[in-house]
Amino acid sequence: MSTKKVYKRKKKTRLRKLPFIILGLIAILVLLGFWVKSSYNNGIQFARDHGKQEKKYEFNGPINKDAKVNILILGQDRVVDGSARTDSIMIAQYDYLSKKMKLMSVMRDIYAEIPGYQNYKINTAYTLGGPELLRQTLKKNLDIDLEYYAIIDFKGFEQMVDELSPEGIPINVEKDMSEKIGVSLQKGQHNLNGKELLGYARFRNDEESDFGRVRRQQQVIKALQSEFISLSTLPKVPKLAGIARGYVDTNLTNSDIFRTGASFAIRGDKDIQSLVIPVKGTFNFKDVYGVGNVLDIDKEANKKAIKEFLAK
Repeated sequence: MSTKKVYKRKKKTRLRKLPFIILGLIAILVLLGFWVKSSYNNGIQFARDHGKQEKKYEFNGPINKDAKVNILILGQDRVVDGSARTDSIMIAQYDYLSKKMKLMSVMRDIYAEIPGYQNYKINTAYTLGGPELLRQTLKKNLDIDLEYYAIIDFKGFEQMVDELSPEGIPINVEKDMSEKIGVSLQKGQHNLNGKELLGYARFRNDEESDFGRVRRQQQVIKALQSEFISLSTLPKVPKLAGIARGYVDTNLTNSDIFRTGASFAIRGDKDIQSLVIPVKGTFNFKDVYGVGNVLDIDKEANKKAIKEFLAK
């Protein structure tokens, strides 16, 4: 048999197999899609089974069409007599063009002008009027306007960490800690479970106060990031996303979350840039009657620092 006939026969065989290969690939993709959706829904149901009900808040941030998404991220401390408190204020920005993620921490003790109220600590805006009043306060004092909000329930943070790494997240605990964090931590290298990791991130009863807490929060974020991008975590991602979504109140749609998450996971720069406001050398400690010890900041210097950070 000639070489030409053998080649034609092999080509016909490949052509006959091609439809089955395509169908097989389609079937795999469909099954993968069902698995992702099922795992994601299981995560959301997990949050509901533990008593978390989604709550919607007023938020009138302008939707900018500049290929960047800016999110106000709040850790909800607790609800006392119907008033919620935020334990942490962060701003995340993701740039779809450069694929860069930036994270900015805003000290909660900044002395700020709160629209419609007297001057007070900036986190008080959340207690008085939820994320919308805090958005207005950030705009007035730091000239940054946020498009979206995400309020994280601390219980959800604990559950997500435990699902992500049942053996705990490795952290070098810098000192013994226990006061007002609900756990006792010993100095040294430890694998912390969700409750312990949250306590470590929230500790502020030392000479560093809120500055130390913000630094530890960013340390925790980097540790979680390292765990997230490991190959062993990949099969857990859909359920983790569902748990996170179930415990987070946000005005982001599911499609927004998936689009941003997929872009960052697949193509994003994993070196997350960070900034703390107020920046070094732009503040003083001050005692204000009826308010307590606050950070009196140079607003113009911090506005400039924020603008430069988000622009680069």
